[in-house]
Amino acid sequence: MDPETIFDEEARYDEDEGPAKAIDARLFAEPIKSLPRRVGRVAVPLGTTIGQAARIMKEHRIGCVLVEDGGKVVGIFTERDILTKLVGTGYDPAKVSVDGAMTRNPETLTLEDPIAFALQQMSVGGYRHVPLVDPDGHPVGILSVKDIVDYLTEHFPREILNLPPEPGRQPRIPEGA
Repeated sequence: MDPETIFDEEARYDEDEGPAKAIDARLFAEPIKSLPRRVGRVAVPLGTTIGQAARIMKEHRIGCVLVEDGGKVVGIFTERDILTKLVGTGYDPAKVSVDGAMTRNPETLTLEDPIAFALQQMSVGGYRHVPLVDPDGHPVGILSVKDIVDYLTEHFPREILNLPPEPGRQPRIPEGA
């Protein structure tokens, strides 16, 4: 067996479709540019108010914006920042800027970095979003955990999309039915 393949000895077998696919570690060696990303670069300049940033996040249906200064990423402002740093503090979203609530100098990746690097960085750092930059450090996009989940779902649709809604549980039957 190929040592690059992770194999589940109890993998299901479907007579119509054969054995379930095994996760191939080579998928994770693919560059980040292989991932189907939902959004490109969504950024705001330093000094942008929390309210403006939140509106942009809502408009683009994303959980963060990059904060730029002089064409470089200087921070990332996330919905988690709103919840953990601002809610309950009495801040005025029309007056407070992202500068004080953002994560400064976030770790970044390039489109050429392996997907495994992104997973490692997200897991160790507890991140749901990582800024993507070009070789000169200019922002080109945002990678989200959802982008990686979508990639895995694309490669393993039968194994993922055909699962029951509640693993290990039988569907509930309404009383009296």
